[in-house]
Amino acid sequence: MREIVTKGLALLLGGLILYTSATGPFESLIQRSIFLTLVILLGLAVYPLGDGKRWRPLGLVIDMLLAVGVVLACSYVAMNHEQILVELPWATPRDMLLTGVLLVAILELSRRAIGAIFPLLVVAGLAYAWLGAFIPGPLGHRGFDLYYMTETLYLGDLGVWGMLVGVAATTIAAFVLFGCLLLHTGGGTTFMDLALRISGRSPGGAAKVATVASGLFGMVSGSAVANVATTGNFTIPMMKRLNYPRPFAAGVEAVASTGGQIAPPILGAAAFIMAEILGESYLRIALAALLPAILFYLGVFVTIHLVAKRRQLQVVPDDELPSWSDVLRAERIIPILAALGGLFYGVLSGRSIQMSAFYGILMTVLTFVPFALLSKMPLREILGKLIAGLVDAGKGMVIIGVLLAGAQILVAMIGMTGIGVTLASLIVTVGGESLFLVALIVGGVCLILGMGIPTTAAYVLVASVLAPALTAIGVEPLIAHLFVFYFATLSVITPPVCIAVFVASGIADTNWLPAAVESVRLAAAIYVIPFLLLIYPALAGFGSVLDIALAASQGVVFVIAFAALMSRVAMTGKRLIDAVALIAVIGLALTPGWLTTLAALVLIVALFSRRRALLDNEAVDHSSLQAFHQTSHQTKETHP
Repeated sequence: MREIVTKGLALLLGGLILYTSATGPFESLIQRSIFLTLVILLGLAVYPLGDGKRWRPLGLVIDMLLAVGVVLACSYVAMNHEQILVELPWATPRDMLLTGVLLVAILELSRRAIGAIFPLLVVAGLAYAWLGAFIPGPLGHRGFDLYYMTETLYLGDLGVWGMLVGVAATTIAAFVLFGCLLLHTGGGTTFMDLALRISGRSPGGAAKVATVASGLFGMVSGSAVANVATTGNFTIPMMKRLNYPRPFAAGVEAVASTGGQIAPPILGAAAFIMAEILGESYLRIALAALLPAILFYLGVFVTIHLVAKRRQLQVVPDDELPSWSDVLRAERIIPILAALGGLFYGVLSGRSIQMSAFYGILMTVLTFVPFALLSKMPLREILGKLIAGLVDAGKGMVIIGVLLAGAQILVAMIGMTGIGVTLASLIVTVGGESLFLVALIVGGVCLILGMGIPTTAAYVLVASVLAPALTAIGVEPLIAHLFVFYFATLSVITPPVCIAVFVASGIADTNWLPAAVESVRLAAAIYVIPFLLLIYPALAGFGSVLDIALAASQGVVFVIAFAALMSRVAMTGKRLIDAVALIAVIGLALTPGWLTTLAALVLIVALFSRRRALLDNEAVDHSSLQAFHQTSHQTKETHP
């Protein structure tokens, strides 16, 4: 019964997303209230209270009461949306009761889906707004009564029904549906096979396959944990089968999946929220994130390559690789190209992001169905794949919708109390005029606040509280938001609460701590790239073509040198000289100017040339040794 209810609600939510993507959203409060109703009802079905426990009947009663309360609370807003927006009514005890039920449902579902950390943060925000008058010092404020808090949270569009839920109900939902349909219509297997063909036969091939596959998945899914759970079930067993160390296998998958969060087009759904907050176009956000994402994956690839060479990790066997002719079959490639073409046509022609996603969805279906019919796929199976995409999109929106509703509550409390401005002032006071010190404090706090929270919600939290500290000292708002976004993203692989590593370690059947160490080492460059953005704003598209070319060149040299340093590979045969030389390259890459960039490039080329000569000498010595042993063996046989 529960499965039927779950599938029915998921279809309803997926259908709502598809319909409003094609025709445009309803009135804001109507769209958001219907969306949140379906999200919470579906969440209660997907994450039932007390599932498998003896007290499940009590859990069922509680879930039913929450469901009824949520339907009443959201229906009231939908039916009275004009009055709420025009008159801003005073709160009544009934409004307080409905608000309370809605808050409990959102926080309880957050707890069930991702744990207690995030709902506790929201509760702390609510308590801070209510009891601010009792807090001494600069963090204290006049406090707000429950009636005023109800009016802010429920009877307006700044609380639960604010911008974040609006973006989730329209833009993010459309992209999630696009990604799910693309993966269910064959895009998932094509991405994996393409990754195998591209990198399977190079050193550390299986690890590189994980990086490519997770990057491709991440571009459409926007969830690190979902990426690990999806691609990790294929890539981690493959790496284990080829005798890769288990912590290394888990670390590679966690890092690669996290990289999908910072890679356009979706950026973990944060790009859409960033665009709304900053008033920038989605295309501008995606372009600003492009070069840093390329640098991140370059750093990971080089690190994997060097570590694989040092540890002599195996490549993927030929018999496990699909043929190029199979990968590049028209029925596999054309639907993906058509889907992405529809998406980018919409974006470049000035359509809304939601409509652009619908173009991508439409082209996915219009190309998949004819090819499926030509291959004599049963109509029932074709329909089943499309329905499965709708159902998965509906389920995928549960966590996103609930988290953004909770984040919107927290944002409303931050705005109401002014804590964001206060903390920004305190950070600037501590850091003084030093951009590096302020950025270091902000980055550290972002890592702490983001621990245990999915990327999008973490970004919303740190953007509200910490981005103003950077803008206050003159950092471009887009750069400031990218800075905090990257550090919020990194929290999923940074110990001690590194949820992407936990999932990957579970699949690899290994302890999470050594896997976390491997993750941090592999992703070391991305901890520095946000600071590169502060030094070289051209990495985010600010400045002339020459400025961007210089910044890109410096970034490439930096990540290669940094990867070599973190990989601990022999360049000259002397570890101390290697470290000093690589640090010198890094220092030159961090110093603006074409001259320093050229010097860094010459030095890194010289180091890798020296490494090549060293490897060639080792190969000659090894061959000579083998020849010597062979000759000795033959001599012994001839003269016993």
